[in-house]
Amino acid sequence: MSQSKKLIVPKSRDFGWELKPITSTYFKVLRNRSNQICVVLEHSLLRGVTTEMIYWWFKHFTKLQVKLIDIPGYEGQKVPGYLLWHPSDHVSAELKGKLGTEGTARAGAKIHIKEVMQYKKYQLKYPVDQELSIFYHERDGWGMGKKVPFIGPMMSLRISYKDVYEDNKIIGVHYHYEVVAGSHKQNIFAKKITQKIVGNFDTEFWEAWLTHNTIEVGVFENFLPALFEQRHDINNLTYSKKMNTITESAASQSGHNKALFEERVKGYSESRDAFQYQGVTKKSFL
Repeated sequence: MSQSKKLIVPKSRDFGWELKPITSTYFKVLRNRSNQICVVLEHSLLRGVTTEMIYWWFKHFTKLQVKLIDIPGYEGQKVPGYLLWHPSDHVSAELKGKLGTEGTARAGAKIHIKEVMQYKKYQLKYPVDQELSIFYHERDGWGMGKKVPFIGPMMSLRISYKDVYEDNKIIGVHYHYEVVAGSHKQNIFAKKITQKIVGNFDTEFWEAWLTHNTIEVGVFENFLPALFEQRHDINNLTYSKKMNTITESAASQSGHNKALFEERVKGYSESRDAFQYQGVTKKSFL
């Protein structure tokens, strides 16, 4: 989602985690009636995670520093928390603008993200070096994107999440991701801007994005509960392999709610303004 190819990617981190495969998701990229790109990604259940943890993470993650105890090549080093969120693709994330208490994230702020899509396979072919506006940050979701003067929304990424219960106990989180790119407006100026911003989003890019996002979301299971337990001593966070409590393989997992996935795909395919259907600033539909 960027033209920049000057990113310096940190050496990969071997956390010993099983990374979730793309077969653990339901995924679709389509064009709606206005030729906007619409992406629907239904993740598998995030085991052992709660929405309270995810809300805390989005609020603080750009400021977190974590001491890695026994990660090869990083023993005893403090690294940005962002590097735990993906073992090979993440570079940096920085908040700007109207921030919350102690520099935390909030709607109205901006976030500058640097990362690459599926670095181990494509190296720097698909870099991301983007400043995005945070449109939504509540306990049920996160939304960010770009607006273009005189045109309006041009890109919007919306995450929704909800606790899943079994026997009155939270067993995990339902995590659902949607992306809209391109204007629904049909004038020549809008079409040219759309082509410039999203013209390189081909099939291979979305395959790389899917793999990246499946891993990124899946590893919440491995590290987030451990960091959240230390939230009251946020300046002295540590992580070691023994803190990962996941013991069951994710290989047999699939997207959490297939009916919802199919409903959202149909809604986008029939839409004329995908941003309106997405509702990036509205409460989650989950």
